[in-house]
Amino acid sequence: MQRKLFSILQYVFFLGMGLFLVWWQLKTMSPSDRSSFYEALSQANYWLIIPASFIMLLSHLSRSMRWKLLMRPLNYHPPLSMVFAVTMIGYLANSAIPRLGEILKCSLLARYEKLRMDRLFGTILVERIFDFLCFILFIGLTILIQLDTVDDFINKALGKTDLDGKAILWRYLLLTLVIVLIVSLLKYLSVKFPDSLLFSKIHALLKGMKEGITSILSLQAKKAFLIHTLVIWALYLLQIFIGFYAMPATSALPVSAAFSVLSLATVAMIITPGGIGSFPIFVMQVLALYQVDDPVGKAFGWLMWGVNTAVVILAGCISLLVIPYLHQKNKRIDSSVSDKLNN
Repeated sequence: MQRKLFSILQYVFFLGMGLFLVWWQLKTMSPSDRSSFYEALSQANYWLIIPASFIMLLSHLSRSMRWKLLMRPLNYHPPLSMVFAVTMIGYLANSAIPRLGEILKCSLLARYEKLRMDRLFGTILVERIFDFLCFILFIGLTILIQLDTVDDFINKALGKTDLDGKAILWRYLLLTLVIVLIVSLLKYLSVKFPDSLLFSKIHALLKGMKEGITSILSLQAKKAFLIHTLVIWALYLLQIFIGFYAMPATSALPVSAAFSVLSLATVAMIITPGGIGSFPIFVMQVLALYQVDDPVGKAFGWLMWGVNTAVVILAGCISLLVIPYLHQKNKRIDSSVSDKLNN
């Protein structure tokens, strides 16, 4: 009885968290931003928003499949349904607190599938490093296909957003340095005091993360990993390009505009939690280079951000509700397969 009550309370809590995120995202908008957002929604072609949302989910599914590939060298084979569920829960958490999702999805998957969280976190670090390199390559490709607009874009982006590009760069370089120093110090202390319970656990954590990171070197399905990476970025582009047709003022934009929007939208997602505030501003300035008026560009930015956020919140909340049932279902399947093999 107590266990059932705890499960009900857990569902109510996470559902309430999802509803809170909806309220929080709307509450943090300024009145003008909220007006632009609602206006974009009222004028949008919802028949095109539906496939754009579906494409977004497909990109998350492909990302989940790619994560499973990174787990293979560790001899971890969790069901895809569980991996996809914790991935969406991670995106839900990231919409409130940046990078919380990476920790949460590793801890949830480790808890339900009886895996080591430190090794899972190592695979996440591999993903993030690889994604960063892919993002650099994508920016380079974006520049190559439209050299004429790059200079104007950089000047407008830095001039209108009140963001100092050098300050942002130094901030991330300093953060990276601090993280490296902290990890180095913890590693030194764990070796210096091997009998300490705390430092022995830290040493085990760092060792597990190292094993997760080096798993990419022994990855057998390298081709499949690269294919999923290409699919993920292609789906991101396709979502934006289809989104262009949802509004009359953006329906004639070329694919090159989708490249530019995706490049800066990714930066916006890094700067602020879930891209709130910065996402529509960056999109507006990109679209201004293609003769799209600022109010329309900003409305399109709010439209795309709103659709993405709504999908993440909805899918994340559903995943929170169904993940215990997925776990029980997978246990029954494993038990059934084991019985058949024994017989």
